[in-house]
Amino acid sequence: MVNGPLTTGIATLCNEIVTKMSSGAGGQLQQIGNRLNDPLRVAIAGRLKAGKSTLVNALIGRRVAPTAAGECTRVVTRFRYGPADRIDVVTRDGARHSLPLDEDGMVPSRLGVPAARVAHVDVTLTSDRLRDLTVVDTPGLSSTDVASSERAEEAVGIDPDSAGEVAAAEAVVYVFTQAVRADDRRALESFHAASARLATSPINAIGVLGKVDTLTGGAGDPWPTAGPLADQQAGLLARTVSDVVPVAALLAETAEAGRLTAADRDALAALAALPPASLRVLLTSADLFRGRPAPIGAEQRERLLTRLDLYGIGFACAQLAGDPRLGTGELVRRLLAASGFPRLQETVDRTFRWRCDAIKAGWALTRMQRLAGFTPDPRDRAALRDGLEAALRDPSYHRLRLLDAAQRAATGAVPLPAPWEQELIRLATSDDPRFVLGLPDAGDAELTTAAIAAAGRWRAYAVDGAGPAQARLAHVASRGFHLLSQSAVASRGVTGEVRPCRT
Repeated sequence: MVNGPLTTGIATLCNEIVTKMSSGAGGQLQQIGNRLNDPLRVAIAGRLKAGKSTLVNALIGRRVAPTAAGECTRVVTRFRYGPADRIDVVTRDGARHSLPLDEDGMVPSRLGVPAARVAHVDVTLTSDRLRDLTVVDTPGLSSTDVASSERAEEAVGIDPDSAGEVAAAEAVVYVFTQAVRADDRRALESFHAASARLATSPINAIGVLGKVDTLTGGAGDPWPTAGPLADQQAGLLARTVSDVVPVAALLAETAEAGRLTAADRDALAALAALPPASLRVLLTSADLFRGRPAPIGAEQRERLLTRLDLYGIGFACAQLAGDPRLGTGELVRRLLAASGFPRLQETVDRTFRWRCDAIKAGWALTRMQRLAGFTPDPRDRAALRDGLEAALRDPSYHRLRLLDAAQRAATGAVPLPAPWEQELIRLATSDDPRFVLGLPDAGDAELTTAAIAAAGRWRAYAVDGAGPAQARLAHVASRGFHLLSQSAVASRGVTGEVRPCRT
């Protein structure tokens, strides 16, 4: 497994420091170093029945996470790559109990162990999508406010394990439906306070407006409502997530997991041949779709509802009415596009996969700083702090300072003008000078000139017009652009795209 330069450097630093530490703190540091070799861990969090598990299945490309309420939906489930499909129920005492996938290839609804005893369910799958991304499905949550009453906690299903998984993750996806409520925001704020600084911030957290196909009645087009609503949510959560993407997760799951068959396509074609007025009435509600006369049987109708719901059925019928010869494969591709999922995939790549070296290094740095602050042995504290200070003085590790500066700006702890904040985030999370400087077609000389100009601009801002906190960030950014100008000449062959990190 290949790490990027930052994670490789931090792993080396961990190996150097651990020899100077006691066994207890040294063991914790070794765990941090070992974690750097793992794929990026992304936690999927959100309210009860927000559609998290359906989204997980779409991301994995297999319908393996149960979506109906059961024992397995009340515990944390980690999906990671492995040479064979396997389920291990890990209890709180560390014991592991193996289970097979059920007859549908899913995590069984009953785990054989009381949910209260389960720490998490560890699922390894042969899905290539999990080679560089571990996906964590968390139980429903509404708020982590410790002052909530026990009755309120029982009503909304608040789960401390969910908070722990989000705190331990290097990246987070928050799933909402319809609108961000006050307890959603309190939950996000609590996660942000409890987790490593880079675990819940606009640098590596995104929001998903889920179940957009339910925003309008029947088979109505939800996108005129979904787009503005997602933009509104993004504004409310600007200091917590980088973007909010609207998605019809059920359509995405069906398309990505290959759940629509040729027989389903033929059933949809039979519906599409109905008179338009009759089809409109049929798609007004699920009850009417199940009960009114139609050219397909009750079992087939129920199957279509569970895979497409009314919006997906209506969309598919419209496609087949326009082109009766449309094949199953092309219909699935159009359904996937209609789900909004391709945009989410691109956002996940841009926000997580392409920044994975910086995200993982920032996560490890924060954990090391915490360990240095809480370990009781002064020799351990000194070894950690001396090692960290030496690393941060090294120009090759300056991006760690940039990460910290970008995090402070992105969360609003140190406010910067919006264009400056975005420029700082690009500088901290990418080593591509064309992307950082917003010059995708520039040559080496132009890149060098632009980087030097940016360094001077940030230095001038630090001296004139910035407060003390802004000035500290501006000096870090100025140094970063100075280093970027030195590397720009060596950037021959770099494309205008942000290069993904392979872990």
